[in-house]
Amino acid sequence: MAIGEVCVRQVVYASPDTRVVEAARLMREHHVGNLLVAEESLGRRVPVGIVTDRDIVLEVLAADLDPHRLTVGDIMSTELVTVPETEGIFQTIQLMRAKGVRRVPVVDANGGLVGIAAVDDLLELLAEELTELAKLMVRERRREVEMRR
Repeated sequence: MAIGEVCVRQVVYASPDTRVVEAARLMREHHVGNLLVAEESLGRRVPVGIVTDRDIVLEVLAADLDPHRLTVGDIMSTELVTVPETEGIFQTIQLMRAKGVRRVPVVDANGGLVGIAAVDDLLELLAEELTELAKLMVRERRREVEMRR
């Protein structure tokens, strides 16, 4: 299964010039711990960075900087790991593990933003799949018992 089939497509994003205080408001309003930073290019959003609630705490608040004066472009992580929407789920997990990232933007063939895949969402998906496998084992035992009576 491709990551594009399971990623979250309603991505909360900001532009690099969004003030940090506004980014924090967006995170609170949408109940997310990160914002994808994207720029418009040829009619599509292209991811250029990511900023997390942790970035705001460590880079702004702990440093006693003014969140009204800084932009997300000032504090965002620019070494962004993206994954094509056609990539498999397990290949995506391997990439995330290799790069040490908890979330990856999912992009189309032209680099346009399609969605985001996060560890939390992938764990939930895998847990559901494992539960279904466990149910299969129980059904198989019941079937065998009934057949052998």
